[in-house]
Parts: sequence; C-alpha cells; structure tokens
Amino acid sequence: MQEGNLHVRVATLADAPSICLLLRQSITHLCLPDHDNDAEALSRWLANKTPENIEQWIANPENMMPVVEVDDSLVAAGCVTTGGEIGLNYVSPSARFRGVSKGLMSVLEKLALASGIRVVTLESTATAYRFYKSIGYEDRSAPVSKHGLPTFPMQKCLTD
Repeated sequence: MQEGNLHVRVATLADAPSICLLLRQSITHLCLPDHDNDAEALSRWLANKTPENIEQWIANPENMMPVVEVDDSLVAAGCVTTGGEIGLNYVSPSARFRGVSKGLMSVLEKLALASGIRVVTLESTATAYRFYKSIGYEDRSAPVSKHGLPTFPMQKCLTD
C-alpha cells in the first residue's frame, strides 16, 4: 500500500527487532518532555519494548500493525486493536515532522473503519497531545498515569 511517498505495509515477525529499536529511539529521544531523562521512568516505559513482546503483538490476531518505510528504511510503527484502541504510533527521530505520523494515523483509522470501528481511542503522551488534537482527537477523560507518567485519554469519531 502506498500513502503519499511513504510505503505502508503489514508488520511481520521479522520486523520485531527493527520495530523494537524504533520504539526505544522514539521514546528516548522524542518523548523528553514526558520522561525528562528520569532513568526510572524511562526504564518502566521501555520495559516491555523487547523483540519478543513485539513478536507477540504482531502475532496477536486482535492487533493490526502497519509499519512505514521510506527508502526501504523502517521509520514508523503503529497498532490498532479490533476493539478500536490505538496502542502504538511511534516515528523514528530521523522522520519527525515529515508527515509520517500523520500518514500512519490515517492508515490506522482506515484499518479501524474497515473493521467496522467508528470510534478509536488512545492514550496520548504530553509530547504527542497537540498532534492528536490537530488531527481531530478529543479528550475522553482526565489524565491518568501510565508507567508512572501522565497520559491523556483521547478519542475520535471516524467517518467514511
């Protein structure tokens, strides 16, 4: 599937190490306002970001996991569940501010719609909060704690 100049495809088990590295780099380098280089907070957030866990996420039939490549390099990974929860939307630091995350969110929303899902939910970081607002997500409830850090429950009603 092509989305603009991005190549979007379904993640495979062979992608797990690359996705793991991408998630870890994105969290470490792009989410500084969230973890503020606090070693404990960062450790908690990264604890489940292992190739083995990512293989399980990819293999889970309740997950739809696209990845984005630019010039054969993996630059983003996402996941939406069959229940409508967007659990991953991570972009490589090298691809930030290039429309990759917006393109990936469009793909995740299209996958949800194709599965009959009309409302998608997510928990935004402080770093991504304005981004999600800019693409139509609204606050669903007061902030909650995840990995000891505040997250912002959000939702969006999808239309065809």
